[in-house]
Amino acid sequence: MRKKLHLLVNPNDAKAVLLAFCAHYKYASFLDSSAQSNAVHRFSYSRADVICAFGAIDVFEPEKEVFKNLRYFFDYYQDYAFGHLTYDLKNEVENLVSENLDEVQFPAITFFIPIVVAELRGNELTLLFHADTSAEKIANELMVNCLQAPPRTFNGIQLSVSVESRISQAHYLAAFNLIQQHIYRGDIYEINYCQEFFARNVVLNPLELYQQLNSIAPAPFSAYYKVVDKHVACASPERFLAKRGSKIISQPIKGTAKRGATIEADLQLKDELAASYKNKKENVMIVDLVRNDLSHTAEDKSVAVEELFGVYSFSHVHQMISTVSSELKSGVHPVDAIMHCFPMGSMTGAPKVRAMQIIEDLEVTKRGIYAGAIGYFTPEQDFDFNVVIRSLVYNSSTNYLSFMVGGAITHLSTAEEEYQECLLKAKGILQTLGATNLLQSE
Repeated sequence: MRKKLHLLVNPNDAKAVLLAFCAHYKYASFLDSSAQSNAVHRFSYSRADVICAFGAIDVFEPEKEVFKNLRYFFDYYQDYAFGHLTYDLKNEVENLVSENLDEVQFPAITFFIPIVVAELRGNELTLLFHADTSAEKIANELMVNCLQAPPRTFNGIQLSVSVESRISQAHYLAAFNLIQQHIYRGDIYEINYCQEFFARNVVLNPLELYQQLNSIAPAPFSAYYKVVDKHVACASPERFLAKRGSKIISQPIKGTAKRGATIEADLQLKDELAASYKNKKENVMIVDLVRNDLSHTAEDKSVAVEELFGVYSFSHVHQMISTVSSELKSGVHPVDAIMHCFPMGSMTGAPKVRAMQIIEDLEVTKRGIYAGAIGYFTPEQDFDFNVVIRSLVYNSSTNYLSFMVGGAITHLSTAEEEYQECLLKAKGILQTLGATNLLQSE
């Protein structure tokens, strides 16, 4: 049982202090839903505006039987656990491999039992910590910093990073044509094909990188996440899976449109997305896949589509989002609900296994934490995980910086439009990096 401290704070000061504390620990997770968005009430980490955890009482990084061992780890502690699942855990769920290039080298899975958990709701901060001297000292220090810190503002950083594309546009178009052949043969009917952009020998402050990205592209499933020397600055708009009581919720995104330069143009683009036959078809394919994934652990007849083809606006894009839910079958472990839905259908395609095989054949980079999930478990067996997209990944030991973007391809897709959609999704990241070489080519 954790002790609690409650205090009233200036939210911006508290966020700055919590982020600063993250820098002092090898393991940290800062999950931020406080972005101003018309979608924030529906799409946010469920417990608070900001949920932060740092320091590790214990760390879980198994090399095999990952989901089985995660159940044991969670049941043993029955405590908060924060961490990530990489896309490549697909190999634990199905008979698949991941043999592509990996210069980031994120652990396949990490979960840590944090020393301190902080939950920020409006101007109320709650600190949860175990009743030992060291944890209480940290919590009290954090409390004092939140109360006494002067107003803190992040004024931005000026980066000028020359970003390289792992594949050329011609390579992308050739892969697109091969995917279309798979679709025409009936191997698949939708696939999410992704490409990597990267930079070497980049020296930067990962926390400032996250703050810059968050200021340019605020999103309801933002995260700064740290595992020793590996960092993620995430501006994700998408929830993978959440559990609240016995209810399981998935909110897949399929369908993207750019924002307009004027209010009238913006509304027109939003309306066009809402009416788009192509985007609706992509979205409903993944909704059907998610319904099937949830059915493996659901009570009979409990899988429901709560919203189909909802269109929501974010800083750089409009997105088509659907909400699918189920009631978890009695006696089923929460980890099993995650396992049967992993990886998320919005980042694979359908049929799921064949799509993942083709992804492995045609993509040249190992996805790693991209298209994986970052989130947390609670002592009450609830959980909430995002989809790691619109994210920068940084290895501070090798100074290697990477991000990936992709999109759904169906028989209705055209190669040039899909390539431009990738650049649109990358816009917030490219602006964060000051990557003028690619911004000018957009």
